Order: sequence, then C-alpha cells, then structure tokens
Amino acid sequence: MTKKLSFIALLTFSLPTLTQAAPDLDRAMHNPNNWAYPRGQYNNQGYSELNQINTRNVKDLKLAWTFSTGVNRGHEGAPLVIDGVMYLHTAFPNNVYALDLNNDQKILWSYFPKQEPSTQAVLCCDNVNRGLGFGDGKIYLQQNNGMLVALNAQTGKLEWQVQVNDPKTGATNTNAPQVIKDKVLTGCAGGEFGVRCFMAAYYLKDGALAWKAYSTGSDADVLIGNDFNQANPQYSALSVYQDVNGGNKQGGSFKPLANEQLKTGESELGIRTWLKPQQEKDGWQNGGGAVTGYFSFDAKTNLVYYGTGNPGVWNPDVRPGDNKWASSVFARDVDTGQAKWAMQTTPHDEWDYDATNEVILFENKGKTYATQLNKNGFIYTWQANNGSLIAAEKVHPFVNWATGVDLKTGVPSKDSKFNTHQDFNTKGICPTNMGAKGITPAAYSHKTGLVYVSLNPYCMEFEPTKLDYTSGKPWVGTFASLFPSGFYTKIGFSYEKSPRGILSGINPIDGKTAWIKTETYSLYSGMLTTSSNLLIYGTLDRWFKALDAKTGNQLWQAQLGSGVVGNPFTYSYKGKQYIGTISGFGGSPQVAQNLTICPQNERCSKNDQFAGAFITEPSGGAISVFSL
Repeated sequence: MTKKLSFIALLTFSLPTLTQAAPDLDRAMHNPNNWAYPRGQYNNQGYSELNQINTRNVKDLKLAWTFSTGVNRGHEGAPLVIDGVMYLHTAFPNNVYALDLNNDQKILWSYFPKQEPSTQAVLCCDNVNRGLGFGDGKIYLQQNNGMLVALNAQTGKLEWQVQVNDPKTGATNTNAPQVIKDKVLTGCAGGEFGVRCFMAAYYLKDGALAWKAYSTGSDADVLIGNDFNQANPQYSALSVYQDVNGGNKQGGSFKPLANEQLKTGESELGIRTWLKPQQEKDGWQNGGGAVTGYFSFDAKTNLVYYGTGNPGVWNPDVRPGDNKWASSVFARDVDTGQAKWAMQTTPHDEWDYDATNEVILFENKGKTYATQLNKNGFIYTWQANNGSLIAAEKVHPFVNWATGVDLKTGVPSKDSKFNTHQDFNTKGICPTNMGAKGITPAAYSHKTGLVYVSLNPYCMEFEPTKLDYTSGKPWVGTFASLFPSGFYTKIGFSYEKSPRGILSGINPIDGKTAWIKTETYSLYSGMLTTSSNLLIYGTLDRWFKALDAKTGNQLWQAQLGSGVVGNPFTYSYKGKQYIGTISGFGGSPQVAQNLTICPQNERCSKNDQFAGAFITEPSGGAISVFSL
C-alpha cells in the first residue's frame, strides 16, 4: 500500500509537466533510433548518436530503397522517422505520405492539400517546404498557402486546421512547424512582398492561438517586456551608428557609436528606429522580418531561439534608422512568447542579410551557448540564457561589407565602400544577398566541437531603385548581379581561386576554421553529423557524400537522381542503421528565373555564374536511403 501511494503521489506530481508537453514527442526523441524532429533534437544540432555506420565501413554503403514524391521543384528539409513509420513531405502542393518501414515502405496513408496554384507566384524562393512536426499523436504540416494543419499520425485524418496568414498579401509559409511542449510554432515568409512577419504559437489540442510575436512594431506587438535585454541593455539602443540620416545618403557615415555613447535600454524600437522618409506609412507596418528557419529550444531556461529576416523594402534609402527588429536573433519564453533577449546582427540592413538561419545550442564547460552562421558572413556565439556575445568572426576572408563586430554591442563596423543607395550601383559587395550561408542548416558534433557549414564564396553588384508598395506584389526594388569572389582559399597546403562551393568545420567558441573542403557548385544541402565522426551532405550536381568529421577527408559518395537542397537524416530499424536524404533540385529564386527568363536576358544570366547547375539538373523529388 505504501509503494502504491508513493507511486500515485509521484504520478500526481508529474502530471502538470505531462499536461504541458507532448510526451510522445519526448519519448520519440529520447530513442536514438528515431529521427523525430526536423533537426533531430530541440538543440538544432543535426547530430545522431547512431554509430553502426562509421568512418571504417561507410565505404560499403549501398542503396537500400527509394521513393519518388511525384513532385518537381525544390525539396528541402527531411522526413520524420518514428517507431517504424516515415512521414514524408513534398514541395508545393505539400503532399504528405506515411510509409511503413516494416512492409517495404508501403503507403499507410497520404494527404493531398488543396491549394490555389496562384500561391506559387508569391513564394519567394521556389516552391519549398522544410518539413513536418510531430506531437500529441499528430503530424503537423505548414502549407505554403498559410494553412497549418494537424493530421492524425495513425490515419492521416484531418484533426484541425488554422489559417496563419494570407497569400493574397504576399504572405506564405515555408518553415517546418515545430512542436515544443503543448504548442506548435510556425512563422511567416514574405519580406520581399512588404509583409510584416511574426512567430506564432498554437495549442496542439485544438489549434487555438497561444501567442503571436511580430518582428516589427510596438513592444506590445513584438512581445517585449520590462526584463528584455536585461543583461545587455546596449542591444536596445535607439541608434548604433553616428548620424543615421547622413549615413543613409551616398557618402554618408555608418561609424559605430561607442558603448558609452549609446542611448541604451530604450523602448518601442520596433517603431522608433524606422525613420522618415518612408514610401509606405511608417515603414515598420510593411517591415518584413520573415520567420522561416529551424527553431531551437532549451528546456532549462524555457527559451526558444530563432532569427528574423531582412527589412522591407531592399532599398535602404527609404527606411533610415536601424530598422529593428528585422535581421535579428531572438530568445523567447515558449509559454508566453515574451522576448528575453534579442540582438540585431545587421542594423539598417542594406544587402538582404537575413538572420533567419538556424540557431544551434551546444554545451561547453557546463554552459549552454547559442551559435548562428549568419547570412552576413559572421559566425556569432552567445551565452544562451542572457544573450551576452562571446564570439563574432568572419567565416571566410572574402566577407568584406564589415571589418568586424564589437563583442560588447554586437554592432558591425561597416565599410563605407559597400554601402548601397538608390540609383547607385555598388560593386564588389561580399557576400551576396543569397548569403555567405543560406537557409539550409549547419550541424554540430559533440565529438569534435565543430560546427559544419556550407559557404557561398560569391560577391555582387547591388543597385536599389524606387518602387512603390502594392499589396500582394513583389517589393524588392533592387538589381543584383552575382559573381565569384576572386579570393584564394587555402586548401591544405595549396590555394584554390574562387571555388564555387566551400564546406568548413568551424569552432564556435573562437570562430576559427579547422578545415575546408571545396565543391563544384555552391552547397544547398543541410548537414548531418554522427557520433562515429561522420559528416553527411548532398550536392547540387547529384552527389551524396560522407566525410571524416575530424579532417574533412572524403570517405564515400553515391550519385542521386537530382540535386540535393534537403537535409540528410539517419535512423535505425530492427538493429540496422540507415542514412538517407531527400533530393529534388530547386530552393532558390534563381531556379524559376533561370528556367524562364535568364536564357533570354543577358543581365539576368550573370547570376547563372553562381550555380550553373540551375539550368542543367533534373528536379524530380525522391527519397534515397542507404545501409551497409
């Protein structure tokens, strides 16, 4: 009787935790044989404890099975694998399949959304979808048309759906919905359409809205409270550069203010840092700040981490000021949505340097850190609980728009040669608006302590133009031409000029590069690491590769049916480890552009230098799975 009472008391004490969380997701993630979260675990590391396939035997990998999605265009993200079932998504129209791994991948159920074809016209960067979420017995799909749906994981039956945003305004969704505790989190794409974006959390049970945090606007709308940036009030400065209005003119200055000169701890910055003149209202109402990436979560602090996209419009002359909180990294309480801290990585973004790339959490000497390989070409590492910046280094010497970042303020020192202005063609800006690193996620290894990241060593010409805002229409207002950087990259003991693709192993604590490997084309594949020191990724020219994570030496490769812009994954079933990837060429605005306009347009064809594969590769979507 005493034992029974003790068990009942323990169960009663545990119930509040269980009712707040999705216990089936927690159980699935604790089993290393599954791949139950978009990036494996809450920490976004893209890391697996499985080690049956290792550096010695990976050369013996053979194709185990394939599955065609029947959909063309870019296939990003990765499927989920949970207790013998694979849940697979596609590019638009975002079909979903449940495959029985115990029965030759038989289709258990499928879901085919009904979406207006016109949605494709407002998708910025190809018809992509970055994956599915799981929890509370449901599979969550964020459709491109803004509809978030919850499907019964066993039957595929629609449990509930909610409209997150409206494509008629240019707002779409491309992110993988992510389950954290009793909520599913999703975002908003549309910065290039003048959409005011946000992160939103919905209850797993019925899809009711829990909270919504905008990227621009009032503190109430951005969910900023009194304890925001408490450890670093300098992040909440009214302006981080001298003479913002003067700096916003050709030849103007963007000299960073010293920390003691900053007007810190200010409020309502999501409005006050959008100065006049504006082409539309006060600017922040159409301020962009897309939320499209992979979100990470730290259960110890209850914080979710993510980044926001560029400010709208790309023409910086019509939005003087820092333009907070676009191009920023946030940490929010997942229960309330209240922002704990945020730092703007590119104040007054002039080059489309989103901060939407994933934030990776890792442990080092008993502390939890958050790191991001930003589009702007710097790797940032913060103390995760309070946002104190401990490292900010260039990921490669070709990055030139700023000379460095102040570790106290987080403010980059811009090089005035690369400031952009209306009707002026600024040349030689590195990196490009595609970013030193794009949205495809990096990975972190516990064994090596390195972050593995694909880099795009390209530069650009950038000429902003005047363009009036029209709801639902593209609002970019810039001509951009891309070309190889011309820098030499050290590979071992030799140098290679202007490689198209670079893969680096970087120490996030000090920002130093451990090794570099080059590729024929830019890399748009996510990264996977394992406890057996393997690094797995795919290429645009249809190769699926395995490297030694310590050295970068290539150990194995196999050719696929299409280029890879998705994320490798691994799972184990009936004692056997499998490694796979989703392939399907696409995932960039240049895909549609090069397939239609570029062959007839000389200026547009300049962009084709940055990835010649765009007009030569097949684009059919498929899953390819390998085993020993």
